[in-house]
Amino acid sequence: MDGIDNIAEMTEDDGEDIAIYHIFNRGVEKRDVFVDDADRYRFVNGLYLFNDAKPMENTRLNAEARLVGDDERDKFVDILAFVLMPNHFHLLVRPLVKNGLTEFMRKMGTGYTNYFNIRYERVGPLFQGKFKSVLIENENQLSYIPFYIHFNPIELIEKNWKEGQISNAQEVFEYLKNYRWSSLSDYLGQNIYSKMINKNFLEECLDVDFNKCDIVDWLKETDLLGMDEITLED
Repeated sequence: MDGIDNIAEMTEDDGEDIAIYHIFNRGVEKRDVFVDDADRYRFVNGLYLFNDAKPMENTRLNAEARLVGDDERDKFVDILAFVLMPNHFHLLVRPLVKNGLTEFMRKMGTGYTNYFNIRYERVGPLFQGKFKSVLIENENQLSYIPFYIHFNPIELIEKNWKEGQISNAQEVFEYLKNYRWSSLSDYLGQNIYSKMINKNFLEECLDVDFNKCDIVDWLKETDLLGMDEITLED
């Protein structure tokens, strides 16, 4: 990596500031917000379709929807990484326009909540208020947070992973590699969500090929504690 001192002060060639945010939200009362694959497909499809300032005219977004449409979008954000867990989600995003993050998350939250409430015949909020966000400010945080997001599914098979208690790092890696509801698969070369995420930004910014990283060693050796300021969970 090139020794980035302050991500929040980075600029592009046109002089625009680059800001990267870790986004997190959980179901109200910690309830599951993704009950089955139909729900997860619906949310992932929303990450693509709602990332557009243009109105969604004549678009039916149902439970079985997949990533559809073309790339002629006025995107609010670049989605750099994501993961879905049963009762919460994580996103790493880079706003592309003023108020882009707020507008994108408003459309996502409203759209998915409406779908979920209709499908499960419920009313009221689905998530714990407004999404939580934190600005990624330096190289250490930026190099850590993609792994933290992508490693979240470990808790489904290793409850104490954040305390460094991983019984078999190779088996955990195979599980993560095949976990369908994460952008890690794309960083490992599978291109499942290539229409929806921008993986090139992180690879270029960090000067790293995630497909060649020794993630097994990372799992064994990295201190997963002490990063509360960017992990957002409580």
